Amino acid sequence: MLARNTSETTRRISPRWLLAAAAIVVIGFTAICGSVLLSMRRGDEKLAHQTLGNLASSIDADIARNIELYDLSLRNVVGNMTEPALVEISRPMRQLILFDHAATARHFGAIQVTDVAGNVTLDSSTLDPKPQNFADEEFFKVHKRDPLFGLYISAPTLHQGSYGIVLSRRIAARDGTFLGIVAGFIRYSYFHEISDRLQLEPNDLISVVRQDGVLIMRSPFDMAIIGRDLSRVPAVQKALAYFSGSHIGNSAVDGVQRLYVWREGSHPLIVMVGRSTDVIFGQWRKEALQIGGAMGALGLIACALMLILAREMGKRGEMEDRMARLAMTDGLTGLANRRHFDVVMDNEWQRAQRARAPISLLMIDADHFKTFNDNFGHQAGDLVLCGIAWSIARHAKRASDCAARYGGEEFALILPGLSLADAIELGERIRIEVGHLERDGMTTTTISVGAACLVPSSMTTSNDLINNADSALYTAKAHGRNRTWPAAPRQKSLAA
Repeated sequence: MLARNTSETTRRISPRWLLAAAAIVVIGFTAICGSVLLSMRRGDEKLAHQTLGNLASSIDADIARNIELYDLSLRNVVGNMTEPALVEISRPMRQLILFDHAATARHFGAIQVTDVAGNVTLDSSTLDPKPQNFADEEFFKVHKRDPLFGLYISAPTLHQGSYGIVLSRRIAARDGTFLGIVAGFIRYSYFHEISDRLQLEPNDLISVVRQDGVLIMRSPFDMAIIGRDLSRVPAVQKALAYFSGSHIGNSAVDGVQRLYVWREGSHPLIVMVGRSTDVIFGQWRKEALQIGGAMGALGLIACALMLILAREMGKRGEMEDRMARLAMTDGLTGLANRRHFDVVMDNEWQRAQRARAPISLLMIDADHFKTFNDNFGHQAGDLVLCGIAWSIARHAKRASDCAARYGGEEFALILPGLSLADAIELGERIRIEVGHLERDGMTTTTISVGAACLVPSSMTTSNDLINNADSALYTAKAHGRNRTWPAAPRQKSLAA
């Protein structure tokens, strides 16, 4: 009963709740920190997308402009080759008419015209072209077998003494008859010049891929993989499927993880720009490690402080509980003291009033205790009081029962829900047991018991019950002591 009332009257923050709150705070700060770091990472990735996208668009625009320029020269030759008057004019004049608009940039090779058998008949660089035959070349075959094929860009090849790509178009008569091809050449030096004038990060990659996945050019340059079919590489597969986009994956050549970005082009080549994720997220990873380390250290410190605080709070709580028990307990007998008795009486009276149930009270007093003290001393008297307290506590078996030292040699036993007859019977058992207690072979003392019972109502208070039990106790003493006496009828109106 003492522990129950102590917990009811004492309200404090549990160390477990404190630790839970600390854990929630740490988790909250960790979540906020994680959200900020993720936002920073997304920002770095977005910036990389924009940078690489602009770079890809710039390179693509340059390649598109030069291919278009060179293609205009090829189409001019195709258009003029079908003019009947071209056969009748002199060779120098024909050369001038056919190649007057030919692109002459230093990275462009000579434009050549073949007949239906693949033999070179005209060359923009000379009036007397050396014998050459392109019948076995793919850029000749594709136009011979497909009359609808437009501009063809070859795989990387050795042509006119240099490595590069061949651009070709079909020459056909007005009735569609195949007459040969016109072919031009762009040297690799053009692509090298593009990459050389760019300021690239370490492990940056620029790839130019044909529409069938064949690698036309790569920077850093690696002749061993130029011309390889990369159509099965995930990044290239996506680039072939979508006009523009991005992909993060490992390179099939060097195994470096990169972010690849490509943009829609107006020519048969796809420009892909890749940047290592170590470069993109390198600074972010450093900051993430620093922030994460700082947050982790602060979290550990906070947890350690919370554990120390919780332990100290636990110790303080235990001490407060002990102090509360001491404040509500009689130091000599271990029973509840008068203060605790008053609290329990008020609580049980209200509870009985709500339930309209009886509540009984025994008031117990040691007989001739002053004389016993004078004859045997206070230490012997204390032992007697402890013996009486032991007997009363042994008979207060229910959780709702409350045995208390009421004052001096007087004790009280609150018995909620017990009738007067049951209370008298219990009082008798205690009296008889105390009467048989012995010290050094003789009976120590006897007790007198006053019993009262009331059903609480609006007309009564707990003091009425106490006064009734106290009056019954004095009646018992007046009738010779060592007996249990019920409250008189006039004192127990409304009694059970």
